[in-house]
Amino acid sequence: MAASADPTAATIATLAPPQPPPAAGTGPATPAAAPIPRRAPRPDVEPEQNGTAERALIGVFVGVPMLALLAAGPVAWGWGLGWHDIVIAVVFYAISGLGISMGFHRYFTHGSFKATRPFKIALGVAGTLAVEGPVLTWVADHRRHHKYSDAEGDPHSPWRYGSDWKALAKGLAFAHMGWLFDRNRTSKEKFCPDWLADDDIRWVSRLFPVLVAASLLAPAAIGGLWSMSWQGAVTAFFWASLVRVAFLHHVTWSINSICHTFGKEEFEVRDKSRNVNWLAILSFGESWHNLHHADPTCARHGVLRGQIDIAARLIRWCEKLGWVRDVRWPDEARLAGKRVTGRSRQLGSMTKRAVAGPAATREVG
Repeated sequence: MAASADPTAATIATLAPPQPPPAAGTGPATPAAAPIPRRAPRPDVEPEQNGTAERALIGVFVGVPMLALLAAGPVAWGWGLGWHDIVIAVVFYAISGLGISMGFHRYFTHGSFKATRPFKIALGVAGTLAVEGPVLTWVADHRRHHKYSDAEGDPHSPWRYGSDWKALAKGLAFAHMGWLFDRNRTSKEKFCPDWLADDDIRWVSRLFPVLVAASLLAPAAIGGLWSMSWQGAVTAFFWASLVRVAFLHHVTWSINSICHTFGKEEFEVRDKSRNVNWLAILSFGESWHNLHHADPTCARHGVLRGQIDIAARLIRWCEKLGWVRDVRWPDEARLAGKRVTGRSRQLGSMTKRAVAGPAATREVG
């Protein structure tokens, strides 16, 4: 998806009204006013780079949950995993994971639907609980990714070093995690001026540290109160905070790395995006990545029959409840020309289908 146009430059271009021609017989024409120069396009990255302290903090957010994930097996074997921990972890995984899929990705980045103000804020908060960065930073990075997908300028393409196995192995590591430590900051003014102008979302983005603390401490509090013990608080913190965050991180990062390297191409795209079916449930439908890059604003990524897309189904329920509107469901006529394989496989539900000509459609729920 191309970056949003610079609203400041567009405004400047409209300030000077056109000059009327001189009246006949009034002497030589007055020289036309010099045109107001257009502002140069904003750079993709901000002049100020991430400092050492900021990258160290990213290392803490990434490294500590990862260590917990690596220790999960031995801890479960020697200490045990209670059903309280499982329930709390699954609930927080669903809230934060759907906050990324429905909120940060399909709503804030691509505008796949419009939301009521309370639901907009709820999506911003839920996505922040995934501890993947403030909403404005996430959106700017992802819009930049779509502008340059798998080409020069893509912040996390696995093909940045080449296509032989050594270069690709290095690229996969970079696309999965390494890009997080890049000094360059994607310009929010260029890539998400729409949300920078939204007071609610600026507020949610500024609350990132507070919401991270809530994401990590709330499971511990719930686990302690549920079991009425300190041990319940500690195990819930380990499983439902640290392990849950680390697992969701790797699922999200796999969309950047695995889904741009392996899988099936079912729709024509200009990049290497692919569908990876075994990640579909864990990612709430995000791993149907090939269709997403073929039609980025589409609210449903798994459009073919049998492709499970949990986030799209939940968007449909929210639409029925009146929380969202103007949902961009898959359009059969638009997608027909992009199919490259499996042309006999029918599209799934929540699809606009032609019934009496190109202008007539019906929506299947």
